[in-house]
Amino acid sequence: MKIPKRLEPLLQDALIDEVLGQLMSGKESEVYLVRCGDETRCAKVYKEIQHRSFHKQTQYTEGRKVRNSRRSRAMEKHSRFGRKEQEEVWQNAEGDALRCLADAGVRVPRTHGFSEGVLIMELIVDGDGAVAPRLNDLRLTETLAREYHRFLIDQVVLMLCAGLIHGDLSEFNILLAGDGPVIIDLPQVIDAAANNNAKRLFTRDVDNLATYFGQFAPELLATDFAAEIWHLYENGDLQPGTPLTGQFTCIEKAVDEDLVMREIDDARAEAMARL
Repeated sequence: MKIPKRLEPLLQDALIDEVLGQLMSGKESEVYLVRCGDETRCAKVYKEIQHRSFHKQTQYTEGRKVRNSRRSRAMEKHSRFGRKEQEEVWQNAEGDALRCLADAGVRVPRTHGFSEGVLIMELIVDGDGAVAPRLNDLRLTETLAREYHRFLIDQVVLMLCAGLIHGDLSEFNILLAGDGPVIIDLPQVIDAAANNNAKRLFTRDVDNLATYFGQFAPELLATDFAAEIWHLYENGDLQPGTPLTGQFTCIEKAVDEDLVMREIDDARAEAMARL
């Protein structure tokens, strides 16, 4: 096969020894099978911004921390240098997240380096050593659907306890390895504490799991793990292993209208006094 241009520097630097073939092509990257010594790994080649079709990127990148103040100012100004730096931050986000999540005990691919816009990762395989399938390609029994759903709920809890949200979680980016599900594709990973879209995107992730697994175990469609988990998180009560029921009732307190009006009147009186 023709060697992709972005992989040529890695071959020249002996970071990979051979390109075996293309595994997949997505909206923001292409993934190739590569040989590194005696191991077969994945090389994820990020598409440049003009060739990506990933929409509404800003809702994911909001709140991402940039340590270098010069880089941060340039990104805010959207200068040519700033756009280049923003692209580098986007490409680095997945590798950083994978390392953080692996340390937190989340089932994600191990990373083996990042260079020239290419992330080298562990190849996830099934029980026979073949490339692991996506959940979307499988038919599950009720028992397996319940088992995998509960496992993945525990995984999103681990992620949230580590301060991160996948942001695009569904059956299309979960692989079924020989020893269970593995979560992939995290370039859009969310900072749970700093992103104003965090709750909405977390809820979508969790609801996607219920919708998919609910095809095989319909009772999962009636669960509300997202609201329960987020409530615990907001109150500082969420930890790995926190017991969950999948049920949540929002208790709304009655508004004291008289108190609200007194606060408004006091604020108005203070404003008039200053004038």
